[in-house]
Amino acid sequence: MIERQIVAQKKKEYQIQEMISNNVKGSGYSHTKLQRTPLGEKIIIYAARPGLIVGRKGQNITKLTKKLKNGFNLENPQIEINEIENINLNAQVVAGKIAESLERFGTARFKGIMHKTMEEVMSAGALGIEIVISGKIPGARAKSWRVYSGYLKKCGDIAITGVNKVKVNAVLKTGVVGVKVSIMPPDIDLPDKIQILEEKQEIIEEIKEEKPVKEEVEEKPKAGEELKKKQGREDKKVKSKKEKVKEEIKKTVKNPAKKDQKAPKK
Repeated sequence: MIERQIVAQKKKEYQIQEMISNNVKGSGYSHTKLQRTPLGEKIIIYAARPGLIVGRKGQNITKLTKKLKNGFNLENPQIEINEIENINLNAQVVAGKIAESLERFGTARFKGIMHKTMEEVMSAGALGIEIVISGKIPGARAKSWRVYSGYLKKCGDIAITGVNKVKVNAVLKTGVVGVKVSIMPPDIDLPDKIQILEEKQEIIEEIKEEKPVKEEVEEKPKAGEELKKKQGREDKKVKSKKEKVKEEIKKTVKNPAKKDQKAPKK
């Protein structure tokens, strides 16, 4: 019984989402969420242009509430509209934009449209993108055209849960054309992501032993004392020479016969 209730609830949500996407074209519709509250069912619509969903004086919302009441037997549906932060990272919005441009300009410019959207998505910060258009483009025979850029997971759990995949149909004069968009968002955590850390460089410096200041202060006066001692010795030598000269002069004065003798050199 519980399984049947879950399946019925999911089926109901899918039908509501399909009905809203058909009635809200050109507004950059992304997805819806259905929440149960005590007052009734709360339907949250995510779109790029919420003003177009609201309409003038809330006319479009009133029409949607009536359709939800009559089509799905909802007692009191409350519609809430949220704006998408980054349009180019939402696969539903990107695929809808490509389908609208193909319906507007035809199959003549399909390559330019694919490359332009790819550049916009990669400039928005996506890790990778893949766009596949299949159908009668550009001739009468069906073909598939693929454009890709960046890094995109194709297998594993991340390819199912992490990559944003969407399929949209564009109705043209030549027939129905399928548009498949896969985007890998930048905030995804990859298991094979490796971060290389830089090694810290240790700088070893030689530490020179410096003598303390006290020893230098003590050595300086010793050097000064040695200079003083040298000067004292030289002064004593000069004095002794002067005294000798004086004694010789006195002798010559006492003995005048020795005046003719040469005086000793100083």
